[in-house]
Amino acid sequence: MPYRTERIENLLSEGVRDKVYPGAVWAVGDPGGVRATGATGVLDPDEPDVRMRPDTVFDAASLTKILAVWASIGALWEDSVLDLDAPLGTFWDEVTGHPLGAVTARQLLTHTAGLPLRAQLENLYGTDPVGIRRGVLHEALNRPPGETVEYTDRAALILGYLAQHLSGLPLDQLCEARTWRPLGMDSTRFGPLPADIAFRCAPTELDQDTGTHLKGTAHDFSARLLGGVCGIAGTFTALDDLAVFLRYMLDHTTAPAEAGFGAEWTAHSLTVQTGGLQPERGLFWHAAPGTTDEQDVWVHYGFTGTGMWISPAQDRWAVLLTNKLYYTRDRQPLTDVRNAFREMTFN
Repeated sequence: MPYRTERIENLLSEGVRDKVYPGAVWAVGDPGGVRATGATGVLDPDEPDVRMRPDTVFDAASLTKILAVWASIGALWEDSVLDLDAPLGTFWDEVTGHPLGAVTARQLLTHTAGLPLRAQLENLYGTDPVGIRRGVLHEALNRPPGETVEYTDRAALILGYLAQHLSGLPLDQLCEARTWRPLGMDSTRFGPLPADIAFRCAPTELDQDTGTHLKGTAHDFSARLLGGVCGIAGTFTALDDLAVFLRYMLDHTTAPAEAGFGAEWTAHSLTVQTGGLQPERGLFWHAAPGTTDEQDVWVHYGFTGTGMWISPAQDRWAVLLTNKLYYTRDRQPLTDVRNAFREMTFN
C-alpha cells in the first residue's frame, strides 16, 4: 500500500513550526504490523535538545474511552454478562428507580442516552468519589433516551462504573487483566505515572497551581478528581501499544494472547448503531470526518492531541499522537492536521 511517508513527515513538521504542537509521533499499519512511522519536534519547548521519540508516553485523554471502557464493556458483552439493550435499572440496583435506570448500555455507547452534556463533577457533587458516583448515577436526564446524538463524557464515566459493578474489579484492574496485559501493552496504564515513566511523558497544559506543565498527571479534571482512574480519561499510552491494540482489532491472532473483547465486538462497534439519527455513530467510535461509507474509516480523538483511526474494509490503522495542549485549547489547527493526515493514510 502506498504510504506517503515524506508528505506525512512534511505535514507534521509544519505543525511543529506553526506551533500547533511541540512534537508528534505517528504510525500507519495493517494486521502485519507497522508499515510507516516517524517522530518530529521536541518533547518540551523548554528543553529544545530533547526530541520527541517513538517511545514517548502520552496523556491519552478520551482515548481512555476506547482503551479502557470500550474494551472492558466489550469483554463483558462477549462473556454474555451484559445485554446492551436491557435497561440498566433491570440489573443494576444503584440506578433502579432513577432516571438512568431507563437507559441502555447501547444508548450510552452511541451517545443517545439523553445525559447532561457537561461533567461538572465537583460543582454538582463535591470531591468525595462516593458522592460523585451517587450523584452521576442518580442525576436527571437532559432529554428522553434515544432522541438525539449528543457527545458527553458522562457516558464513559457511567459505563466505567457499570464495568466495575459487573466485573467486581476496579476499572484499572479490569483493564489490566482483560486488555492491556494480554495484548502486551506495557506502557498503557492509568496515572498518575511513577517518576521512572513520567520522564518519558509529553507535557500538556500549564498547571496554574504549580506553574509547570502537567507531565505524568492527567490533564482531565474529572480524572484527577477521581484519583486518576475513571472512564472519561486518565490513561497514558505509547505508540507501540496503540499499534498492538489496533492490529488486534483487525486480526485477533496478531497479539500474544487474546483480550477480553474479540472480532465480534469490533465488527459490531464499527457499524452505524444510531439508526436515522445524526451524526451517525458506532459504539464509541464514529466515522472519520470527510470519509465515505466505502472507505470505512472510524476514529476516536483525545483532547490532549491524540487520535487513532481504523478501517476494516481497507485492513489499515493509523495513530497520531501530539501534545498540542501544551500550546492551546484551540481545536482547529490540529483538526486541519488530523484531516490531512487521515487523507494521506487512507484511500
